[in-house]
Amino acid sequence: MRRLTKKKALTLVKELDAFPKVPESYVESTASGGTVSLIAFTLMAVLAFLEFFVYTNTWMKYEYEVDKDFSSKLRINVDITVAMRCQYIGADVLDLAETMVASDGLNYDIMLLSPVVSIRTLLHIQERLKVEHSLQDVLFKTAVKGAQPAKTQRDSSSPPNACRIHGHLYVNKVAGNFHITVGKSIPHPRGHAHLAALVSHDSYNFSHRIDHLSFGEAIPGLISPLDGTEKIAADYNHMFQYFITIVPTKLNTYKVSAETHQYSVTERERVINHAAGSHGVSGIFMKYDISSLMVKVTEQHMPFWKFLVRLCGIVGGIFSTTARVACKKIKKIKGMMGNGDNSSTFKMDEKMIGVGL
Repeated sequence: MRRLTKKKALTLVKELDAFPKVPESYVESTASGGTVSLIAFTLMAVLAFLEFFVYTNTWMKYEYEVDKDFSSKLRINVDITVAMRCQYIGADVLDLAETMVASDGLNYDIMLLSPVVSIRTLLHIQERLKVEHSLQDVLFKTAVKGAQPAKTQRDSSSPPNACRIHGHLYVNKVAGNFHITVGKSIPHPRGHAHLAALVSHDSYNFSHRIDHLSFGEAIPGLISPLDGTEKIAADYNHMFQYFITIVPTKLNTYKVSAETHQYSVTERERVINHAAGSHGVSGIFMKYDISSLMVKVTEQHMPFWKFLVRLCGIVGGIFSTTARVACKKIKKIKGMMGNGDNSSTFKMDEKMIGVGL
C-alpha cells in the first residue's frame, strides 16, 4: 500500500504543471527557432557572468554619529624632514588646556633633504584624490592592519643637510598645536618656551617635506592629505601654518578593523616682518581641532539571496521575451497558411511549427 501511495504521489507531482505544454509531436524544429534559442542562451550566459562580477564587488557605507569618547589619548604619527640641523630645532605639542607634551616619542636623524621618487608618486595620488573622490574607497579596501609601511629611499651619497623628525606622540583629545620651531623646548612654569637665543638667524631654513602625518592608529595603505607635501622657504624668517580638522573614523573592511582619524587641512605661509606688522615666530605650526562627529566606514557587498533573485530575473526575463517572439511568429505563419487552400490549413492545424526552445 505504501508503494502504491508513493507511486500515486510521484505521478501527481509529474502531472502537476502550471504552464501548459505543447506535445512533442506537434512541434517542429526550425533553423530560425534554433537561432533564437542560441541567442537566448548566449545572452543568459553573458548576463549571468556579468552579474557574478557585480556580486563579488563591494562598496563602502558611511554612517555618522556623535563621538562620545573623550577620555582616550590621540596618537599623532609624524615623519617630517626640515632643512636645518637637528640641534637647532625642537618639536612638541601644546594643547588647549596649556598642557605641553614632550617629544620623547620622536626621533631626530641627520639626513639629506633631496627629491624622492616616492614623494612624487604621493603628490600625483593626492592630485587624483582631489578630482576623483571614489579613489578613497579603493584606499580603504587596500588598507592592511599590522603591515609595515614602506620606507622612503633616500640618497646617501651627498653630505647631510637636514633633520628628519619621525615617531609618534600621545596627546589629550582636545584641540592643540604641534609645532617645529627654533631651539629645544624647555619647561617653564608660566607657559611654553624654546631655547632659541643660541641659534643665529642666518641658520633659519624651514623648508620641509612631510613624508607622513596622520592621527590615530597608523594603517599602511591609507594616504593622508599632507603626505608628500613639500614647501620651500623664501626667507630665513618664514612661518608655515597648517589648520587641521580631525574626524574620528572607525574602519571596518574585510582586511582591517581599526579606529583611525581622517582630516582636512588649510595651508598658510608668510614671512615674519615685525616692521610691516607681520608678527609671529618662524617655524612649522600645525593647529588641529577634533570634530564631535565620528564616521563609521563599513565595507559591504550584495547578499547571496539577492544575487539569486537577480539571476532568476535574468533567466526568466529572457525566456519570457523569446517565448513571446516565438508566439508572434507562430501566429503570423498561421495567418499566412489560413489564406491558402483548405488542405494547407488542415496540415497546419495538424502540426504546429515551433522554435525548438
